[in-house]
Amino acid sequence: MDLNEHQQQVSNPVLDKLLSVSINMVGWLKFLGVMNILSGVATALTIVGIIVAWVPIWLGVLLFQAGSQIKDAQHSGNHHHLVAMMEKLKLYFIIQGVLILLGLIFVLIIFMVTGISIMEALSSDMTY
Repeated sequence: MDLNEHQQQVSNPVLDKLLSVSINMVGWLKFLGVMNILSGVATALTIVGIIVAWVPIWLGVLLFQAGSQIKDAQHSGNHHHLVAMMEKLKLYFIIQGVLILLGLIFVLIIFMVTGISIMEALSSDMTY
């Protein structure tokens, strides 16, 4: 038995608690993953949706993979699967954060364009 195998077999209360909490998340992760994938498929059914449908599908796959990593950690006892799960969730949250920021920027631009258009329309009405 090498040092790495020995470290995996030694019980660590923090890792055991992380695994316990993670096991309770599996159902929700997989459910949300499937819902995201289905949302992406439904989006792909539209002409414009084909362009962006890959995003919810990718997010759904990440959530589903995170849930699978938890199950792998539970069955194998190898806590390295928990690290893989956290990496999947990290990427999921980064993508979600970027999408939210892009959405906020888009809304801000729309408000600015709308406001400028209204100001232009009001100022042109006053010149007649």
